[in-house]
Amino acid sequence: MAQSTALPVIDISRFRAPDADRDTFLAELRSAAHEVGFFYVTGHGVSAALRQEVLTAVRRFFAVPEEQRLENGYSRTGTEYTAGSADWREQIDIGPERAALETGPDDPDYLRLIGPNQWPSALPELRDIVLRWQADALRVSREVLRALAAALGQDEGYFDQWFDDEVAVHVKIVHYPPRAAEDADQGVGAHKDYGYLALLQQDEVGGLQVQHQDGTWIDAVPVPGAFVFNIGEMLEIATQGYLKATQHRVVSPRPGIHRYSIPFFLGPRLDAVVKPLQLPAELAALSRRVTDDPDNPLLAAFGENAVTGWLRSHPRVAERWWSDVLVKREAENG
Repeated sequence: MAQSTALPVIDISRFRAPDADRDTFLAELRSAAHEVGFFYVTGHGVSAALRQEVLTAVRRFFAVPEEQRLENGYSRTGTEYTAGSADWREQIDIGPERAALETGPDDPDYLRLIGPNQWPSALPELRDIVLRWQADALRVSREVLRALAAALGQDEGYFDQWFDDEVAVHVKIVHYPPRAAEDADQGVGAHKDYGYLALLQQDEVGGLQVQHQDGTWIDAVPVPGAFVFNIGEMLEIATQGYLKATQHRVVSPRPGIHRYSIPFFLGPRLDAVVKPLQLPAELAALSRRVTDDPDNPLLAAFGENAVTGWLRSHPRVAERWWSDVLVKREAENG
């Protein structure tokens, strides 16, 4: 059972306005990030036209025949897993447009995550629309991260060294079909995100739920014009638990209803290693330590964290394309 308690709303334009009460704004952002870990962001400057354009393109993509959707790394419903259970959604995954690297046996596994995206021939305009939206999502996410740095008593550019042209961003284009049965409500199982921040554009249907510290679930109801933001595990490590990556899930739509969403994940360079920042004493006293979960160990090396997440979530892809890595890791773990 979920409650409808509203998540905090942060107007990020107050971070840019010279006449804003900066200290008040930073205190509000710090409270939202520390107490809840989820909040809405308004004042982001992403045009309503682009937000509507990308959502329309997403709906059109999932309406094309499946054989054409399969041209671009499309994941069928039930093939991605969260906490060992199949999620009831179909999707495509999109990263930065980069050339694949020639890698050798001694290179880090995460270098194999770099490469060009696959785009559907049936909807050629999807590439331009999604990449324009991705660029705006990156801009907004970096601004929120800079504001968080300031709210934590750091220079605004504290995190910038890991967010250059090699930043490891990731977009999912997602369709949640109606649930197959009344009690089959796992759109996406409860999980945390492993990057720094996640930004979500959702349609008007709803279904995203956030776990409160007391264990109850809060509905992240769609707010027109706002993105949903949440803290990822890398920020939890960086702040020694002052900020916590928050569990969240998506409940499948009711029969006859379809849900579409576009999450954007802000990760640093794949070779980034997260080091704890020095919090002001009054904030350090409120740190809650980094989560110690043997089923989901948090790794300071972002590339390793990313590969582990991919292999766990996409077992069929891992078996087909990463079998050598699976064998190597099994040997290393005894």
